[in-house]
Amino acid sequence: MTEEKLILKEDLLRICDDVIKKGDTLLAPGKSEYVIVKDVSEIKLDPEALPTKISFKSYVFPKSEPVLYYKRSKNDVTLIDADVNGRKIVVLGAKPCDTGSIDIMKDLFNWDYRDEFFNLRAKHFIMIGMMCKTHDEYCFCTSVGCSPVSENGSDLFLIPLSDKEFALRIVTEKGREFIEPYFRFLCDADTKRTEEVLSAAKNPETAFDPDEVHEWLGRNFESPKWDGIGEVCLSCAQCAFACPVCHCFDIVDEDYSYSEGRRMKNWDGCQFGHFTLHASGHNPRDIQSKRYRQRINHKFRYYVDKFGKILCTGCGRCSRGCPVSIDIKEIVSNCKD
Repeated sequence: MTEEKLILKEDLLRICDDVIKKGDTLLAPGKSEYVIVKDVSEIKLDPEALPTKISFKSYVFPKSEPVLYYKRSKNDVTLIDADVNGRKIVVLGAKPCDTGSIDIMKDLFNWDYRDEFFNLRAKHFIMIGMMCKTHDEYCFCTSVGCSPVSENGSDLFLIPLSDKEFALRIVTEKGREFIEPYFRFLCDADTKRTEEVLSAAKNPETAFDPDEVHEWLGRNFESPKWDGIGEVCLSCAQCAFACPVCHCFDIVDEDYSYSEGRRMKNWDGCQFGHFTLHASGHNPRDIQSKRYRQRINHKFRYYVDKFGKILCTGCGRCSRGCPVSIDIKEIVSNCKD
């Protein structure tokens, strides 16, 4: 059984202040994105807030990063390894639709090749999740195996009991190691009170059965439903960049001069027209309907087949931010005969 303690908000902020003073990175939700906290007065722990417009994904999987540097001489090339920032990052107040994102992505980054850039950063994350007390028409976490009270991906999990106190659940050994020096700030929790708060959580209505969606996608690769979506989509890839688990990237060599350069890993998106463009000029996904079909199949079929996990947390960011109001929940809900 998960160990549960009680912590006052003022003591939680003292711990956060200690993290900052040690020189570690403290992330917390801001108005539109996760921000690096420089002073605890900046922290706003609001379980009633909707998810930020973008997640903290870029801190574990940067938008752009060097893989290596190279120097050319007359007869050979010297390769220089890039330094990977493996400093501790503490994420405070992440919603359940964000906390599980690293565990979902790590399967891809440890599949046929172990990406030590991703792994080193992920290893140094401390995830302090928090119960979510709100949702809007775009939220569908309960349809993809998550919920407003899910502890998946959290090392420590906060349950707001009032404006001034939280129940604190110690979920992983990493979480215990982090909080152990601060046990003086903790006291025994009233688990009955906690369960009352959890049972009052506002769950989004289940919008679809992922198993039924998976089966339908396997039978409807050529469905005319994709054509209508493709006619609307702008291929801007806002959905991929805002998503906490989309992970497409490309690798390019950038020359500083004739003799020096670097190899870079950059975010990419399957909605871009050039994403599958071959050097020959052929593009197997030459129209937007094929590209959006790939996005849905990847999330709800291919990733499930490969890793047994849905590549979606139901946060609704892609739909909230779409400039042409494409709603992934509506699309997947209609993946039926």
